Amino acid sequence: MPDITDFKTAKQALYEYIPKGTSVTKYNLDNITKLMKFLGNPQDKIKIIHVAGTSGKTSTSYYLAALLFNAGYSVGLTVSPHIDEINERAQINLQLLPEKEYCEYLSQFLKIIKKFKVQPSYFEVLIAFAYWLFEKKGMQYAIVEVGLGGLMDGTNVINRADKICVITDIGLDHTKILGNTIKKIAFQKAGIIKHENAVFMYQQDEKVMVVIKKQAKEQSASLYTVQPNDTYDDLSTTLPLFQQRNIKLAIATVNYVINRDYASQLTTVEIKTATETYIPARMEMTDYKGKPIIMDGSHNEQKISALTEAIQRQFGGTSITLLVSFGENKITSVQECMKLLRKISSTIILTAFDIGQDEVRAAIKPDELEIYAKQAGFNTIIVEPDPILALEELIWRTNGIGLITGSFYLLNVVRGVVLEKK
Repeated sequence: MPDITDFKTAKQALYEYIPKGTSVTKYNLDNITKLMKFLGNPQDKIKIIHVAGTSGKTSTSYYLAALLFNAGYSVGLTVSPHIDEINERAQINLQLLPEKEYCEYLSQFLKIIKKFKVQPSYFEVLIAFAYWLFEKKGMQYAIVEVGLGGLMDGTNVINRADKICVITDIGLDHTKILGNTIKKIAFQKAGIIKHENAVFMYQQDEKVMVVIKKQAKEQSASLYTVQPNDTYDDLSTTLPLFQQRNIKLAIATVNYVINRDYASQLTTVEIKTATETYIPARMEMTDYKGKPIIMDGSHNEQKISALTEAIQRQFGGTSITLLVSFGENKITSVQECMKLLRKISSTIILTAFDIGQDEVRAAIKPDELEIYAKQAGFNTIIVEPDPILALEELIWRTNGIGLITGSFYLLNVVRGVVLEKK
């Protein structure tokens, strides 16, 4: 294969790995397990913190990486989906590798796996690449965000007893694959818990806790339930409540890890610095053409609820204009999401996207979203299928703050425009 020299040729090379359709029957670990063995199982040569859950996975992962790095340790971070560019999926010490360096490593890696007899998926390629790169770079720790679920997720090939599991808040999402009840979804998330792992989470709904406790017991794992109001309140007051929750879970986890490995504890300065970690597309505030803009990738009822609560607390009384799109896989939660968004705004612009990362992903048609928006009671509803034109419509109509939300894939289209012309 030709050398990969930039992100454009990287995307072209990776395109062949994107599944052209989705199938629950293909959701298993067979290919990734064989691929990792082919690569020498680099994931088992690094200390790993494995993060699963419905809401807060990415933010918690960023905070975990920041806390470890601030404490003086080298750390790899892999998250998904990426917001702007694929190098977000394999970060070194919270830094994105420069385009040339990233592409050189990716080119080398793809040439290696061309010799692998089975075709992996896009997600499997990039998670295997992250594990391979972290070992190659000599990382002391790796923070690994689950892509989907946990039990059969492509990240779930770590066999170290010292792996740390972090389980964030669990709710209904991806129900066609993970199951249509909280218990079924919790079972999938609990699947990351392996023999003698340590598990950190908040006390959640009893239906969740029963499943997690059962898995922990079966795996002889240690379960630690974190109390959100015990400590660190004075350090996180500038963060939205949902981010305070995420960083406190991360603090408890990292304190356990570095005490276990180095008989150390986080300092006040290390924690304070971590609260300032830049997390893209999580209540990210900027301006565009003179208008204040918030970009947030909330895409299910649980996340939208946390987002709207944070906005009401921070910007109560400010006029909010919405730009929204949802993926087709969110159809079952759209009605409730619209009701929550109506609490903070009476004006909504509905758009679409057609983009693929881990799989081909399409948006719910704006005309269909319009039905849900009317049911939710929005006073002004604008339908503009083109997301870039919809962004301009948002700027024209915004008198207070513009909020772009509903899907990371929408942000993948418009965020670059917003930031480049800031």
